[in-house]
Amino acid sequence: MKNSNSELFIQITSGRGPAECCWVVAKLLKEVLSDLKAKNIEHQVLSRTDGPLHHTLSSVIIKASGHQLQESLKEWKGTIQWIGKSPFRKFHKRKNWFVAIDFFSEKEIEKLNTKDLQYQTFRGSGPGGQHRNKVETAVRVTHIPSGVSVEVSDGKSQYQNKQKALEKMKEKFEILRLENTKEKLEQQWMNHLALERGNAVKVFKGPQFKQ
Repeated sequence: MKNSNSELFIQITSGRGPAECCWVVAKLLKEVLSDLKAKNIEHQVLSRTDGPLHHTLSSVIIKASGHQLQESLKEWKGTIQWIGKSPFRKFHKRKNWFVAIDFFSEKEIEKLNTKDLQYQTFRGSGPGGQHRNKVETAVRVTHIPSGVSVEVSDGKSQYQNKQKALEKMKEKFEILRLENTKEKLEQQWMNHLALERGNAVKVFKGPQFKQ
């Protein structure tokens, strides 16, 4: 049974860091996914935003599902430091690179409220005989706040079409919800002009990216 902590969105970002930071994000993604797997936490990578060079990522969003996720994953939350020479700029003197990991709770994400749905019936078109043309069996359901709507007319009854329309709306709303979440997180990253330096929760070193 789900509770308020059943889903957690994990964001890994290079902020406005250079290609080296994006390289760290790509390496860090593998580490985080490995830890989630080891802890038997169900997870899904929702989006990856490519960095400026091959094998680099500027940002990643992961959805984790389970219980007490904040506690299980708290070791990752904060600034992550990598100490090493740039893999792209041979003579670059900088050796300390920083990225960030933060969490985004499902409580901050809009959920589908069936009270916001409006149902309309109409006559279906296409095959189905005279009965279908005379009876309003087709159903259109609209989510009033967003304007998102779906139509179903392939069922034999209004009830069947209403049930199918509701399922399609849930699927469509879930996609919309995740897209909105992605945009919100990316906007947070754009507003985060500089990552906090120092006090890193984890430090990795060298080209092998070892702790």
